[in-house]
Amino acid sequence: MANSTEVFSLPRWRLTQWLVDPGRPVTPEIRQALVSNLFGSLSVFVGGVINTVLVAVLIASYLQRPPFYMWAALEILICTSRIMLLVASRRMARAGRRTPTDWHLVLGLAWAGSIGTGTYLSITSGSWLAAALACLSAAAMVGGLCFRNFAAPRMTGVMILLVLGPCVAGAIAAGEPLFMLTLIQLPVYVISMTSAAFRMNAMLIATMESERESDHRARHDPLTGLPNRASLLHEIQRMTARLRETHQRLAVFYLDLDGFKHINDMHGHGSGDEVLKLVAERIRGVLRAPMQAFRIGGDEFVLLVGEAERNDLQLLAQRLLRVIQMPYTLPNGLQVRIGSSIGIAHIEPQGQTPDTILDAADQALYIAKSRGKGRFHFAEAS
Repeated sequence: MANSTEVFSLPRWRLTQWLVDPGRPVTPEIRQALVSNLFGSLSVFVGGVINTVLVAVLIASYLQRPPFYMWAALEILICTSRIMLLVASRRMARAGRRTPTDWHLVLGLAWAGSIGTGTYLSITSGSWLAAALACLSAAAMVGGLCFRNFAAPRMTGVMILLVLGPCVAGAIAAGEPLFMLTLIQLPVYVISMTSAAFRMNAMLIATMESERESDHRARHDPLTGLPNRASLLHEIQRMTARLRETHQRLAVFYLDLDGFKHINDMHGHGSGDEVLKLVAERIRGVLRAPMQAFRIGGDEFVLLVGEAERNDLQLLAQRLLRVIQMPYTLPNGLQVRIGSSIGIAHIEPQGQTPDTILDAADQALYIAKSRGKGRFHFAEAS
């Protein structure tokens, strides 16, 4: 599998898009992961290249005929191009640049076609030593193709046809009756191997979906759907690392609901949960990209605003206070009101950890609440 730090581009051509389509609905994230898997391990790929090039060169040296010299040259050209493209694609993926995924897929088909062409030439050469060596190599490569490319089962099926289809044509051209058995073997083999690729692909997608669902549950609050405290700490760390390079400041809003405990005590925790969900919706409605909101527990929310002028932060805080204090109508028809207080840490991230940044915003929140609630307060951290 490709490294998680390498992001490979989705194909743009209609043919290559069809080749990598898994045949079932998947999320864009999983589709991206499936395409990345097609770039595979460089060491495994090089092993297959050495095998096919070596077979082509040995047969050409043994038979010493122009068609085989041409096949060996074609095999070397395709394999060299694939290695160069794969290395370049990995560099582009690590750098966040668009990768030549379409050409990577096309060269894969060309490689399969070259193997099939060499097999046909060997079967029709009259040399059963060459035929046996080429067929053995082709059969071995089919297994590798299924292993490396089941993330795109359609491409797996096409490559198997390109590798083994010429075997049937060669058997017919050779006129050997026993060889005609391949007319029965090939369809059965292609169907069975392609079906296996689709089953493995379905298992891979199911595993990816399960992993992403588990990761989502671990990083998000199940009640409001907002990212949780673990996600917040990770995002602050990521943002501060980026802001250190640009020498910008980070604005963190620490928000606490005023009067929420009264709703829980008077109307029950079910009503309290409904209020929290409605508050989360209103916060989402106020924020604009790239701002982010988190629920870190109880009635506490944190907003990451990033670099902004103090006046803009004041306007945002005022709007949040105004929106949150508007009446809430719960599903049971009950109407309730709450307020909120906000602590704002507008600080430079140099030398600050996620915990110290949150502590600064929390202290500002404490001051805001001590001054009568329903207001905001800035804290400038050293």
